[in-house]
Amino acid sequence: MRIEKVEKPPELKEELLGFVFRVYQGTGGAYPKLEWVKDKPSTDDFEGFRKVYEPFLEFRLGKEFDELYVLRDEGGRVAGTIALVYNLEGKDVWWVPEEIKNEKTGLIEFFMVDPAYKGRGYGSILLEFAVQRLGELGKVPYVITFPELEAYSYYIRKGFTKVMDYKEFVEIRKK
Repeated sequence: MRIEKVEKPPELKEELLGFVFRVYQGTGGAYPKLEWVKDKPSTDDFEGFRKVYEPFLEFRLGKEFDELYVLRDEGGRVAGTIALVYNLEGKDVWWVPEEIKNEKTGLIEFFMVDPAYKGRGYGSILLEFAVQRLGELGKVPYVITFPELEAYSYYIRKGFTKVMDYKEFVEIRKK
């Protein structure tokens, strides 16, 4: 396994669409949540998934993420992803509360591990890497997630603490 920085995230869009769809399938459609979609695609409908997720992914790859990393398996396939967002000024990140939109905030986003690799510690490797990288940048690591997702309890087990509820999300941070 190796973590690599993606220098030109939009160029990885097709590979990431496939990866995120595998996550969607492996979580039974629970993640990504697709909260803006009224009729979610089934977990066997890649084209339906592409139709609703691709514009959002394009936005994230081109305008939101400040750094994107992928974890690749021995065969070069994406096994996990994690993104950092720390230049919040001027970005359309409506899910970020105004209280934390400052130069010290570093958001951990797009954190996913292919369910085929669950239980192997790859999530821990990615999360520790992101926390360390944000620390190098002088940022406080934050995550904004949904409280009902499995990821929320995972973050709590990894030393994050709840800061506040915000809209349908919960904001947590690493001390």
